[in-house]
This record gives sequence, structure tokens and C-alpha cells, in this order.
Amino acid sequence: MSVERVVVEADGGSRGNPGPAGYGAVVFDSAHGTVLAERKESLGVATNNVAEYRGLIAGLGAAAELGASAVEVRMDSKLVVEQMSGRWKVKHPDMIPLQRRAADLAGQFEQVTYTWIPRAENAHADRLANEAMDAAEGVPSPTLSSAPPSPAPAPAPAPAPSSPAAPGWMDAHGAPTRMLLLRHGQTALSVDRRYSGRGNPSLTELGQAQAGGAAKRLAGRGGIAAVVSSPLGRAQQTAAAAAEALGLPVTVHEGLTETDFGKWEGLTFAEAAARDPELHRSWLSDTSVRPPSGESFDEVRERIERVREDLTSSYAGSTILVVTHVTPIKTLLQLALAAGPSLLYKLHLDLASLSIAEFYPDGGSSVRLVNDTSHL
Repeated sequence: MSVERVVVEADGGSRGNPGPAGYGAVVFDSAHGTVLAERKESLGVATNNVAEYRGLIAGLGAAAELGASAVEVRMDSKLVVEQMSGRWKVKHPDMIPLQRRAADLAGQFEQVTYTWIPRAENAHADRLANEAMDAAEGVPSPTLSSAPPSPAPAPAPAPAPSSPAAPGWMDAHGAPTRMLLLRHGQTALSVDRRYSGRGNPSLTELGQAQAGGAAKRLAGRGGIAAVVSSPLGRAQQTAAAAAEALGLPVTVHEGLTETDFGKWEGLTFAEAAARDPELHRSWLSDTSVRPPSGESFDEVRERIERVREDLTSSYAGSTILVVTHVTPIKTLLQLALAAGPSLLYKLHLDLASLSIAEFYPDGGSSVRLVNDTSHL
């Protein structure tokens, strides 16, 4: 059997992340009406992202066996879609060989496109993946052939939550990636309440004491797997104090840098308002507005969304310390709360304050702490 163009939908999951894992993949004809092949496999103990990549690899392999020349890949894993599209870097060592293997398979086709879809639109592959996970846990599930009769009846869509789940009130699954969000200590610019974005002031003596206080608290807490910092010096100084207390290295993530305030850098609120009155007024209520030669809060959010995906992939199921700045922390809290843009303007975060956000492998999230300064 040979076909010119097919649609591949793939999914993977892990109950525990890592835990009993499996993937599912289905190949449709170009009209998305006929099932040409199905694949599923239990993977033993693995992470969610490994299972997602294995599903993609199985789907591309099935498409190649069918002789397809062009493939439209549709998945609900934003990480896989963005990495395979080349927009996100692949940093986690477990993902690198899987991404290369998928890329090698994709290279056999004349054309491959990648599209993110909501989980509700990926119900067929999701069902296969859950059957594979059931098998990994020892639960019997029906056997599916690799090429069922065509056309096949459409699967019943899996129910999808209308909003991300949170533990307790809603049904979040798997171990979360817990981010301890620490704002850097005081600098000379923060003393005068000046816009401090991409400039690089050092910590003041008080700022160093604040970093030390936070480090002592975090060392007493324990259970922290990694320290990740903004590239800017004030954050790295704060991170270094904590890392020394924890006996961990500091990993720098460029995406955690502060907002670029452009020509307002180093100005006070009043000075920026006097310099650009209309623009400053708009900026205070519209997250799409940029400071002159700077970066809008919408652009920061796009960057921080990529950071979140990267960190939840690289440190899945772990507790990590993230040392950064006020806007990235507010944005991570905003993402965890699924809150609107007004949170950026209404939430206050003190210097060297600690907040905690959790991101679950099933898409759920929660906020456990905001602006705690009890260590200061």
C-alpha cells in the first residue's frame, strides 16, 4: 500500500513522570477520515516527554512503511512540536537522541509539518497511549492491529478539562516540577526604585545579606535538585549564595533575564513618565506596548512560556530553585494561575522574596507561596 500524504497523530504519557509509560500513534489518510495504521507500546518506567517522542517516532515509522511522501504531524505536546519545528533547543540529554532519531525519520519524507493541537483533538492517539500505560501497569487492554479495516469508526473523544487542574480541588496527575522562585537581592537601582532591566548592577551589602538569608533558608529546606539563574549578575550573585549552601552548581538560562526596558533603563517611574508621557501611560495598562527600544510584557510572556517548557522537560518531577527577576517571576505565577494580564500590574514582589509554582505533567498547575520574606 502506498499513499502520497498522511496525517500522523501521536501521544505519550507517564503515570508518575517517571512511572509506567506508553505511547500511541495513529496514521490517517489526508482527509483524516480513514485510519491507515495504529501503533502503541508500553515503555516500562519512563518520563512523559520520552513517551511523547517515542509516539512521534512510531507514527513517522508507520507513515514510512505506508510509503507516504508527505506527513502532517499533529500532537498535543508543545515541547515536541516546537523542538521538531526547530524553534526550541533540545537541551535535556534524554531528549537529544530521541529528537535526532525523529529528525532522521522525518528526513525520509519530501515534506513534514508539525502542528500543536489541544488534547481533546488528539483523542485517538491518547486512547492508544492510555491502553499502553494500562499494560505497563499490568492492566489488560484490547489488542489492536497495525492496520485495521478502513474506514474505522471515529473514536469517542476523551474528556478534556476546561482549565488546568490543580491538586486538591481538581484531579492533577503525576509528580509536578516545583519551582522555588527567588527574586534577586537589592541593588543600587532598586534602592532608588529605578527601572532595572538588562543593566547589570551588583548587589549592595544589604542585597548580599538578603541572598545569604535566602540561602540559609533553602539549605535548611533541602530536596532541591538544581539551581537555575538568570544570566544577569544580580541574579547570579543571589543564586551563587544559595548554590554554595546547597552544594549545587548554578545553571544559567538566558530566557530568565529581566524585561528589556529600553531607553527607560535606569530611570525612575516619574522620569520615564515625564520622558514619554503617552507611551508610559499606555504601557501601564497594555501588555503589548513596548518601552522605547525595549520589550513588551507580551514578548516576555512568550519567552517565559518557553522557559517553563524547557524547565519542566529538563527537571520533570523535581524541585528546582529558579533565581530571576520580578517580571519573569510574576509571569510564571500568572501562567500557573492561568490569570489575566492584570496580575502583572497588581502583584507586588519584594526583593529576595520567595514564591512557589508547580507545573504538573498533565497540564495542571498550582501556586503554593507568593512573596514570602520570612527569611529576611
